[in-house]
Amino acid sequence: MPKRLLKIQDTKWVQRVTVWRQVKDVIFIGIGVVMAAIGLKGFLLPNGFFDGGAMGVALLLQILTPLNLSILILLVNLPFIYLGYRQVSLRFALKSTLAIFALALLVHYIELPTITADKLLIAVFGGFFLGSGIGFAIRGGAVIDGTEVLAIQVSRKSSLTVGDFITVFNVCLFLVAALMVDLETAMYSMLTYFSASRTVDFLINGVEEYLGVMIISEYNEEIKSKITYDLGRGVTAFKADGGFGEKAKNPDRNVLFCVVTRLEVTRVLTEIEKIDPKAFVIQYPIKDTKGGMIKKRPLH
Repeated sequence: MPKRLLKIQDTKWVQRVTVWRQVKDVIFIGIGVVMAAIGLKGFLLPNGFFDGGAMGVALLLQILTPLNLSILILLVNLPFIYLGYRQVSLRFALKSTLAIFALALLVHYIELPTITADKLLIAVFGGFFLGSGIGFAIRGGAVIDGTEVLAIQVSRKSSLTVGDFITVFNVCLFLVAALMVDLETAMYSMLTYFSASRTVDFLINGVEEYLGVMIISEYNEEIKSKITYDLGRGVTAFKADGGFGEKAKNPDRNVLFCVVTRLEVTRVLTEIEKIDPKAFVIQYPIKDTKGGMIKKRPLH
């Protein structure tokens, strides 16, 4: 690591940023788990409704089998947690495991009164609370529904985009529900899924599966080194001229650009803030990507 970077990081600022990020992650994940539990116990479970994704699979199996939902939540999400470990990081997998385990405990032990008997309200607000739980968990750097992790894996190995895979997955799920449960329940559950997915999008500010991150900083070499060698992500440096103030006199500037999944962007922003809290960072959604170093390369 460059000596300049070591000097910058030899302050209490790095520790403060790290601790605050961890505290916010715990708060977000905690809120997410509670919101998802309210959606399940207060709305969906008492009425036999379900959602899309991995949670929808667990809810459908709970209707069709004698297995407890808490056990199904853990079993259905185990493969996705493993994929998260392979595709994102060990930290992400551990946080997701704890979040899913906490949700399973709440679903098993808490009891909530029936809030409403109106099926439309059950579908809409059940989806809202469940979607809020998923969205807050993502904001905390974890997942309580692992379908998106699988979708990212499939998109890297096929012509399907992430959105295409999630759509196909849920269409198949609702068709099975219509055949094995009943058509009305499947239709209301589709409404639940729509409500949940819109809530997730709202909570994460409409971020798509991938984010383009552009960084302008006088410490661009240190940030480039951190993202490339420590985080294992590709970075492109563009030569640029300054256009404001004294920086405009310095034509030899690099603007950094990298693409990450929305599950990884929090860590990238945290590392940038450790190095240069005044860095100008732009984020914007990217529908999908192919090639390059989106997949983490092996570090030696």
